[in-house]
Amino acid sequence: MVNEPLYKDIVGFTKLKNSTLVAVSKIKPAADIQKMYDMGQRDFGENYVQEMVEKQAQLPADILWHFIGHLQTNKVKYIAPFVHLIQSVDSEKLLKEIDKQAAKNNRKINVLLQMHIAEEQTKFGFDEQELMNLDVSLYPNVNVTGLMGMATFTDDKEKVKREFEQLQSYYNNFEDAKKVELNTLSMGMSDDYELAIHCGSNMIRIGSLLFGKRS
Repeated sequence: MVNEPLYKDIVGFTKLKNSTLVAVSKIKPAADIQKMYDMGQRDFGENYVQEMVEKQAQLPADILWHFIGHLQTNKVKYIAPFVHLIQSVDSEKLLKEIDKQAAKNNRKINVLLQMHIAEEQTKFGFDEQELMNLDVSLYPNVNVTGLMGMATFTDDKEKVKREFEQLQSYYNNFEDAKKVELNTLSMGMSDDYELAIHCGSNMIRIGSLLFGKRS
């Protein structure tokens, strides 16, 4: 069930802040995505490859699909023909496979490098040293457009703010050191998107606020 009034409020807020809203539609039916599409939404985020492939086949062709979950290398081939942005690139092994599958599909695939900024061990991502050692020129079929991160799941807003600021710092340092042009800093979800935008995010990933809690 789409929360239409809240969706309109968030869209208004993100436009005011020059930020992109990615509606996280995992485990939600295609009908809900279609309803939000009819309201003007085009960017949708999915966590599971099979679910994303099935929905992509059912829904309008101009939807911009973002893969935001942990992506296994053996599943890249299934989304490589159509994915708009892979936000969760957390290793060079995965980057290499995306480059390979992009070449097979005669396209360049946009990606974000996922940084590990939270204290939870369950979150994936590069650390600062791995990021600074990365040579993006080795992957000619991949377009690294920015960074993504998830803050610690906590009520401590100061802690979350520090983690967001750390990611912003990684973004600036990587851009300066590698002489690459980045355009996307993806951080902020349903509980912390306003704080994330305050800390420099220009892409937020919101699911439960828009679609309701998942079972």
